[in-house]
Amino acid sequence: MTKKDLRIIYLGTPEFAVASLQALVEGGYNVVAVVTMPDKPAGRGHQLQFSDVKKYALSVGLPVLQPEKLKDEAFIEELRSYKADLQIVVAFRMLPEVVWAMPRLGTFNLHASLLPQYRGAAPINWAVMNGDQETGATTFMLKHEIDTGNMILQERIPIGPNENVGSVHDRLMAMGTTLVTRTVDMIIDCENKGIAVPTTPQPDIAELRPAPKIFKEDCEIKFDEKTAEEVHNFVRGLSPYPAAWCNLEINGQRFENVKIYSVDIPEYRDTGIPKNEIIIPCKEGAVRILELQVPGKKRMDARSFLNGIH
Repeated sequence: MTKKDLRIIYLGTPEFAVASLQALVEGGYNVVAVVTMPDKPAGRGHQLQFSDVKKYALSVGLPVLQPEKLKDEAFIEELRSYKADLQIVVAFRMLPEVVWAMPRLGTFNLHASLLPQYRGAAPINWAVMNGDQETGATTFMLKHEIDTGNMILQERIPIGPNENVGSVHDRLMAMGTTLVTRTVDMIIDCENKGIAVPTTPQPDIAELRPAPKIFKEDCEIKFDEKTAEEVHNFVRGLSPYPAAWCNLEINGQRFENVKIYSVDIPEYRDTGIPKNEIIIPCKEGAVRILELQVPGKKRMDARSFLNGIH
């Protein structure tokens, strides 16, 4: 079997999933169809928007399936008609067994964490929010419990002390393309040898950190409950998306739902606090806001914001 013989169905939705799909297509692998989320209304005109994966799939002429329900009989029959040998999942929703067990070689997932840590929907955000110094990505075979299957490959990258989730996301996305193609190559090689692809059970770790989906209410900065270091990690773990937020009151003016994109931890002693800076006390220490966005305004540095208000 060669990579052109192996029939692959690819399941994914956001930008993170596009890079691996593109690597497969441009690498000559036989992707026969793509499954992604249904189109959703967005923007002021509520026009239907395609997912990033759908946009790319259409640009290279791949069939696109967009089921509302993954257990729908019509979708299951259509999926089965492609006679896939292997399915690959990158940043998609939880699959029912009737879907992930369908291909004869199974279904593997690319997850953006060092499993078993950060199982869930937002692993990159939570790793940075928790102040981790490294993260990575893992390919593993799907089974019933989410993100718990046996691991195939895993790679690590460092997280810089001031790095935000946007740059970590981009580096993991690039790493993921290599992990996905290497995993497919391993599966083809093992198939040709008549053996199962080697996998490793996820290790038992006493203190597992989850990575649940993040909602707006989870992004509020509670300065009085966090140390300066914790606020710094919280902000960079949500920057640029979905963005941490808070309410500010400056010289008697109140600003609601201000997005905070960047802070640092200043050191002021006897010289006092400069008037052209925004310093907020925390449970321990204080942070200086560097970059923010008021609703209806552009993203800007703190000095420009202060210069624009009375």
